[in-house]
Amino acid sequence: MRLAWIAAPVAGAAALLGALAWSAPEDNARGDVYRQLELFADVLARVEQDYVTEIDEEAAMEAALQGMLASLDPHSSYLSPDDFRDMRSQARGEYQGLGIEVTMEEGVVRVVSPIDDTPAARAGIQAGDYITAVNGQSIVGGTLNDAVTLMRGEVGTEVTVTIAREGRDPFDVTVARQTITTRAVTARIEGGDIGVIRISTFNERTGSMLQDAIRQVRRDAGANLRGVIIDLRNNPGGLLDQAIEVSDAFLDGGEVVSTRGRRPEDVQRYNARRGDDMAGVPIVVLINGASASASEIVAGALQDRGRALIVGTDSFGKGSVQTLIPLQGGRDGALRLTTARYYTPAGRSIQGAGITPDMEVAARRVDPASLPRGISEADLPNALNNDSGAQRRAAHVPEDQPPENWDTDEDYQLHRAQEFLRRGEVAERLRSRAG
Repeated sequence: MRLAWIAAPVAGAAALLGALAWSAPEDNARGDVYRQLELFADVLARVEQDYVTEIDEEAAMEAALQGMLASLDPHSSYLSPDDFRDMRSQARGEYQGLGIEVTMEEGVVRVVSPIDDTPAARAGIQAGDYITAVNGQSIVGGTLNDAVTLMRGEVGTEVTVTIAREGRDPFDVTVARQTITTRAVTARIEGGDIGVIRISTFNERTGSMLQDAIRQVRRDAGANLRGVIIDLRNNPGGLLDQAIEVSDAFLDGGEVVSTRGRRPEDVQRYNARRGDDMAGVPIVVLINGASASASEIVAGALQDRGRALIVGTDSFGKGSVQTLIPLQGGRDGALRLTTARYYTPAGRSIQGAGITPDMEVAARRVDPASLPRGISEADLPNALNNDSGAQRRAAHVPEDQPPENWDTDEDYQLHRAQEFLRRGEVAERLRSRAG
């Protein structure tokens, strides 16, 4: 239960540490650091000796580490051994919990997105909900780790979370904890001629599951296949290599994404292999404000390369790469450190700005008098800036939104994506964009 992350290969961590060792601070700067460490040790000793009650030294040290890393950016953190094991399980697509991705906003836990077909999603928890209490215990003003710990527990036991949602009084939702086995990719055919491939997360199995989905779509639609919709809405991201593999499936060679680190020479470029697995079939990619990190890599690559029409609303705007660095082989947990920004093939940094769709289509009608304010990367404490100066668009009323009599149980964005494909408008709109 974490805000989604892009994990660079761990092998890169050794090179990173070596580079840091090479560029050691000057003697006077090192002296300042040593004095600060002495100050920290003095404060810790005073607290241990004089605080009103005995303290949990291990918890205090972990909080100190978390505080230092949180001051850098929202995605750098210390992972305890248990958290490290949980993260590795999530990367494999299986973990114990409720099935929600969460972040911290001004001292309150906010849901980034519920994961498809999990207890949280079935219980009706929505992206943008605030969780203010767990089993009646307020978590407002606490840490994200504390909140996550309270929501964890043995499989089969229940937890009650208090939800604050815009336009409603706070209410309780009781959810049974389960082992979450994430089905990262699903596929179906709409109307006999449109393939819909839903990618809900980017774990270690996403690329291989995508290949199964592509085969299913091609088999079930056959010669009738007019186009494919790649649904990345509410996908919080995941592994960098899987984002590259997914993009690779739809591109015939060329760049997918590049990453740039602290120094000018810290640049890596990732390219697709030759061969488009969909053989040029028109593609629409659906995104929204909860499409983050790996989702934005895929959308940005297919947009810049002219391979897909991007439809929906602006994405989340997480354009940074985190490297997992095990400490003492993982026995002391791990360091999750932001080590690079990523850039689309056209050189765009998405950090804080997000992907702007080619065709902006709202999921529901928007009241001009009360424009919804969705959380984005730029809203998070200590978020990295966009080094090219790009900014997220201000809240506004989309030109294309459901008509007044639209059935709210029907997916308007999916409906419009199918219309674009059936009318043969995708290629025309891509040509118009390129021109």
